[in-house]
Amino acid sequence: MDSCTHKTPLTHKTLDCGIELGCIDLPDRHAVAMEFRFLTGTADEADGLFGVARMLQETIDLGTENFDGRGISDAFDEIGASHSGWVGREASGYSCLVLPEFVERAVELQAEFLRRPTFPAEKIEVSKELTRQEIHALDDDPQSLADKYIGRQAYGAVLGRHAMGELETVERITRDTIVEHYGKYYGAGRLVVTVAGNVRAEAFEAILEKQFSGFGEVRQSGREPYPITFDARRVHHMKEAEQQQIAIAFPGVSRTDPQYFAQRAMLAVLSGGMSSRLFTEVREKQGLVYWVSAWGENPRGDGMIFMGASTKPERCDLTYETLLREVDRVGEDLTVEELDRAVTGIVAKVETRGDITRARCGELADDLFQFGRYIGPEEKVAKIKAVTVDDIQKYLKEHPRDALSVVTLGPRVLEGAEVVSASESATGGQG
Repeated sequence: MDSCTHKTPLTHKTLDCGIELGCIDLPDRHAVAMEFRFLTGTADEADGLFGVARMLQETIDLGTENFDGRGISDAFDEIGASHSGWVGREASGYSCLVLPEFVERAVELQAEFLRRPTFPAEKIEVSKELTRQEIHALDDDPQSLADKYIGRQAYGAVLGRHAMGELETVERITRDTIVEHYGKYYGAGRLVVTVAGNVRAEAFEAILEKQFSGFGEVRQSGREPYPITFDARRVHHMKEAEQQQIAIAFPGVSRTDPQYFAQRAMLAVLSGGMSSRLFTEVREKQGLVYWVSAWGENPRGDGMIFMGASTKPERCDLTYETLLREVDRVGEDLTVEELDRAVTGIVAKVETRGDITRARCGELADDLFQFGRYIGPEEKVAKIKAVTVDDIQKYLKEHPRDALSVVTLGPRVLEGAEVVSASESATGGQG
């Protein structure tokens, strides 16, 4: 059986307990990957408590009604399961990879810390101290700092929040605020569970119903897009450094837009590998940058294009102009051969990395999040292969990069940029 076709057994349904389940049965696999994705992220944090979603995720498995932190970790180790968590702008996820014979025990352990966390006060204090250290360390990481600023400027006050929060907001987080946030946003109605591998949907459904029945509201929620407030301006953050960071953002299209795959191909032409335009033209031929990249992000129902580079301060203006010129050139002189090379790179990633069991599970979760249904790799490959030069030129014509949100960080002010104060840089008015 070809596991990359819609012939693969697929189940997508809402369970009685409220969980939205997606299951891909791959009987030839030797492992089972599962993801428990709550439809809540940093965008749901209360004003003045930025960072609470991440701190919740970091402490949720450090103590439960039946285990201390070490005990739950040992229980996962006993079945050879790897597990991890993450927090994004719109969702928070908990992943697990396990052998098929230990699936039921793995779900039981996931339910243990997801449903019955105790959030030990001493663990929260440790998490707060580590977060403070990370925030201070961010000041010594200019690239990550520029990413933080451009995210805030491109997405606005809600979606643009940084996962770590700010020093003053972290200080306000207590065990009570974490428990309150957990109670408000963690429940079966906001939970999407995806599983891929050697697993039967009916058996997995029964396990979920047993472990998660009665977990918060059954009514589904958290499916609405969050607002984006795009700030089209040039802002410079003064910082003594040997390199100048440049970050540019402009609106793109959503994952559900018919032109999404033209956008994806365009980005691959710009920054899909060592033969891409940004690498060859900006870095290799002109020697303007230490690193350069372009990528897309897709909050639910929307899209944003980002470009980033680090350069010598005296080359900041030239680098900025060259980055934008390379976007324009794609619409002017893109060749069929160049597009074919970029598309081949995308297809290779889909058909190699995308067929790993863990990746199949994550891709299913992303599909349900973005589309409300499973798309599958074969449909995506067909659509990317169908993109033509004319499609990309049409996309660039209909979505010009005329509204730009720009952040520079370093000792040199980009021409036309406004300089913000150190306090504005630190909080962005979000304290």
